[in-house]
Amino acid sequence: MSEEIKVDCLGENCPVPLVETRKAIRKAEKGDVLVVTGDHSASKKEIPMAVEAMDLELISVEDKDGHWEIKIRK
Repeated sequence: MSEEIKVDCLGENCPVPLVETRKAIRKAEKGDVLVVTGDHSASKKEIPMAVEAMDLELISVEDKDGHWEIKIRK
């Protein structure tokens, strides 16, 4: 059964959000969904590029109230 894994990167600057996302992806099982939240604008672009390079599914990139949320399926 797949699991939802939260990765909170609010207040973190590059490269921390990308590093934490990669760590979570390595620990996740196939089918798990990672929900990454942050507020650093460069990471909002870098994380989806990394997801594509890793050949994973980018479910969504959404702007929330003062931050963003990226959903990834492993």
